[in-house]
Amino acid sequence: MREVYVAGVGITTFGRLEYPLAEIAAYPAMMAMKDAGIADVEQVYVANMGGGRLSHQTGLASAVVDTLSLTPAGAETIENGPASGASAIKQGFLAVASGMYDVVLVTGAERMREVNNLDATDFIATLTHPSAEYIYGVTLPAHAAMFTRLYMERFGVTERHLAMVAVKNQNQALANEFAHLQQTITLEGILDSPEAMTNNPYVAEPLRFFDCCPVSDGGACLLLVSGDVMDRLERPRVRLAGVGQGTDSHVVAERPDPTELAAVRIAAERSMQMAECEPEDVDVAELHDAFTILEIAQSEEAGFFARGEGHLALEKGETALGGSLPINVSGGLKGRGHPVGATGIAQAHEIVTQLRHEAGRRQVEGAAIGFTCNFGGFGNNVVCLTFRREG
Repeated sequence: MREVYVAGVGITTFGRLEYPLAEIAAYPAMMAMKDAGIADVEQVYVANMGGGRLSHQTGLASAVVDTLSLTPAGAETIENGPASGASAIKQGFLAVASGMYDVVLVTGAERMREVNNLDATDFIATLTHPSAEYIYGVTLPAHAAMFTRLYMERFGVTERHLAMVAVKNQNQALANEFAHLQQTITLEGILDSPEAMTNNPYVAEPLRFFDCCPVSDGGACLLLVSGDVMDRLERPRVRLAGVGQGTDSHVVAERPDPTELAAVRIAAERSMQMAECEPEDVDVAELHDAFTILEIAQSEEAGFFARGEGHLALEKGETALGGSLPINVSGGLKGRGHPVGATGIAQAHEIVTQLRHEAGRRQVEGAAIGFTCNFGGFGNNVVCLTFRREG
């Protein structure tokens, strides 16, 4: 396979966007092409989960390629739930690595705030098994709450640890101009004060309001190119060095151990093996913290910390900016936001920005290897990516 590089990146502000879905996907694509200095694209992949249901927009890739005046480039929409973004990057990687194309645009977008929170929760709940879970009222917050309770009982994780993830990530988002949440929070305000239950009520016990990511609109884009194209560009060289994917039982209750996220472990191992690195080589990571417990659990399954010790690393400050492995310095899904089709690409956008050493106040010093975990369903389809800075 040929080597694949990220020549350009783009992203919108996450939050509420009053633009059509195709334009939310097209805007960061224009940014990425401008960033790379490339105007001609051979193939476009568009990551999206809810266009048909939330925005009454199907055939999104066709609309995006026309909006960008890139016809007759090929165009496909990629849907893999909340892991749609990384799955689209995977397809772009394969298209360039195979030699089929030299320049591929991978953009993702979602417009989720067109509906109320109850409708958005129901939309995301369609990821669950239709006859074994969904018909009984199971939602993703419910899955996450049950998972959290098991994790607490087995490993000693507490609500304070969950709140520490929330405080770390939401406050790190303050250094990210594109992040949805621009509000400082403290342990005192969301956990310890007499007003904490009012400020931070339970959503699905033991998960509270600030343990959950916001519902967001937004888009993000990567422009992937071959080595020959990259050689002609005067841009920092960041290579997409490893792609890994893993799946697990759709019905969470059918897993041998519901506290294990086997698909995360498998996808991470495959990604790092392809990139020829080990977990200890990674300098910065973006993990899928749709719920605060997931950052802790994924940090263990990816091999960064031993099983049951992710919350201890959090206590020591190892996962904060300046720690041994900064995680979600962009704010993560918790602070940056979670427009599901764009999330995996937004994670990659942050890692590329870090490896280019262009992250400003949130820059991880000397970052050379970065990792992302894009979590589909409740861990039943996971895509992990590993990036390397060259030169």
